[in-house]
Amino acid sequence: MAKRVTVKTLRDMKQKGEKIVSLTAYDASFARVIDEQDVDVILVGDSLGMVMQGHDSTVPVSVDDIIYHAKSVAPQCKRAMIMADLPFMSYTSPNQAISNAARLMQEGQAHIVKLEGGEAQIDTVRHMTHHGVPVCAHLGLTPQTVHKLGGYRVQGREDDVAKQMLDDALALQDAGADAVVLECVPVDLAEKITKELEIPTIGIGAGRVCDGQVLVLQDMIGISSLAPKFTANFLKDGRNIPEAISAYVAAVRDVSFPADEQCFF
Repeated sequence: MAKRVTVKTLRDMKQKGEKIVSLTAYDASFARVIDEQDVDVILVGDSLGMVMQGHDSTVPVSVDDIIYHAKSVAPQCKRAMIMADLPFMSYTSPNQAISNAARLMQEGQAHIVKLEGGEAQIDTVRHMTHHGVPVCAHLGLTPQTVHKLGGYRVQGREDDVAKQMLDDALALQDAGADAVVLECVPVDLAEKITKELEIPTIGIGAGRVCDGQVLVLQDMIGISSLAPKFTANFLKDGRNIPEAISAYVAAVRDVSFPADEQCFF
């Protein structure tokens, strides 16, 4: 039986220079196929609000939605670590966050939870990790705050914003975060954060220097209505879905994905 990926596995992979591969899944069928292709982390993301529910943002997704889909994914995962998103307004205080994180882990069978935000989440991350909850932070473009950001835009091009993002990443690490997702971040900033941190970075539109990559499955197989710049269609060239997932895994590990056209400079 395959050995389960853990937060220690991810940190060890960073130290060895081995790329971490992550994909989203929201149901049993895709979860089984993804797990069989040796993906390291399956993300039950609030992106389900857009690709499964048809909304124009992740904001409408609830904790119950995440739990429902995580419960569908979990029984199929023998190796991959299951990461579940804390959705919009489900972690406005440390106590609320830990209560909802407990539900994601107990009812949804997640192994680690992810939340968006920097400085404002330091106390929350510290509280959760103090009580044994593994946490992945999320910096850069944070989709739950898309209305505040004014749209899906690259974050960190301005010097002051870039400095704040690096400071936030270091503070989240100090608070106990086990990993950090960097979304839509210029490659030079993502590289600087990755080199400064001891915990792994997982990029999505953040360049190939990150310790790993994550994509939304529906983007990766080319069935999203609006595919973002940072993705690629791995289902082309006559591949079936398992072959497409395998090609994505190989491309991340040999650092051929992301290519320059999937990066922001």
